[in-house]
Amino acid sequence: MSAETKIIKHVAIAGNIGAGKTTLTEMLSRHFNWDVHYEDTESNPYLSDFYIDMRRWSFNLQVFFLSSRYQQVLRILQGNRTVIQDRTIYEDAYIFAPNLADMGLMERRDFENYQTLFQSIVSQVQPPDLLIYLKASIPTLVEHIQMRGRDYEGNISIDYLKRLNDRYDNWINGYKDGRLLVINIDNLDFSNKKEDAAHVLELVQAELHGLF
Repeated sequence: MSAETKIIKHVAIAGNIGAGKTTLTEMLSRHFNWDVHYEDTESNPYLSDFYIDMRRWSFNLQVFFLSSRYQQVLRILQGNRTVIQDRTIYEDAYIFAPNLADMGLMERRDFENYQTLFQSIVSQVQPPDLLIYLKASIPTLVEHIQMRGRDYEGNISIDYLKRLNDRYDNWINGYKDGRLLVINIDNLDFSNKKEDAAHVLELVQAELHGLF
């Protein structure tokens, strides 16, 4: 397909809590004039309760995120503009839900129910044209989380973040669904340093060029 007819519809940002997904999403949206679909945290009716009592609210939270992101993907595929998505539909199913189940914070029957629902949904959509993974160490994640100071994130443990990071690495190492760009952010500050922002934009531009 030629550059004239190739349309990039869907760019997605993946990464652990505090990796800088929203910051990068906003930066790329401004630079490339893309529309944005944010992770639905503000209107999520379960998020604050989840961090207080994970066992009680884990299934509800994951189903809400799954539904929200499925609706986002449908709007992206039906639209005619390039959209950048803050977190993907895959992360809930491959990272967060199985982690909760393994920690005993989600009933096994609820997890199996969730997985069945996810498989039905994901069979009807296509992966993003480009997936950008923000790879970060635990100290970097903790620093970012503390800096933004969200009350509901105050109860997040180091062990929880480490479990998530391990799952992210396993998922990304086996990712074969589409084009992938991994950016290690431990020594980057693209929100405050212009040279770091320029470096990240160059990396993304090179990947986009490869899609044509």
